[in-house]
Amino acid sequence: MLFRSNAVELFEKFITRKNWNFTPIHLSGNTDCYQPIEREKKLTRDILQTALHYKQPISIITKNALILRDKDILSELAKLGLLKVFVSITSLNEDTRQKIEPRTVTATQRLRVVEELANCNIPIGVNVAPIIPGLTDTEIPQILKASSEAGAKWANYIIVRLNGQIGEIFKDWLQVAYPERCDKIWNSILSC
Repeated sequence: MLFRSNAVELFEKFITRKNWNFTPIHLSGNTDCYQPIEREKKLTRDILQTALHYKQPISIITKNALILRDKDILSELAKLGLLKVFVSITSLNEDTRQKIEPRTVTATQRLRVVEELANCNIPIGVNVAPIIPGLTDTEIPQILKASSEAGAKWANYIIVRLNGQIGEIFKDWLQVAYPERCDKIWNSILSC
């Protein structure tokens, strides 16, 4: 993760331009804004405080329970209709989650995040992603049911994208993680 110590200043400079129209800004995407370094640096928290000060609409996608630290600011943004939060859930099966997303919080913890944020009236949904045909696609109904029961109001999905060399790396990973199912999963992905 690229660390920018002046991220908050750059953010404030960007949203205070005379021609800025307050289009929602999405935190995260390729990299979760609640990476472990966020505990120490608090850049996301400072960006959220800046967004609140200037009434800048924000959306966040995360798979990290650290977002709960910022419930106070998120609640204030939500009261003003300036916030949407998405929690990414790949699998409810812990063995699968550990293989796909090692060093991330469990699905149970992610559902707890959904529940806690929903209880704070923070607009919360889930992103079922990445869906891996032949591996996690059959879990979609259970993920949606558990998420709805936790308080999620909407859901999105993304099927795994394997552009360029990522496909080769992913296939190598499949051969190690799921040697007996590798070909079936790989062919399912290719058929999408």
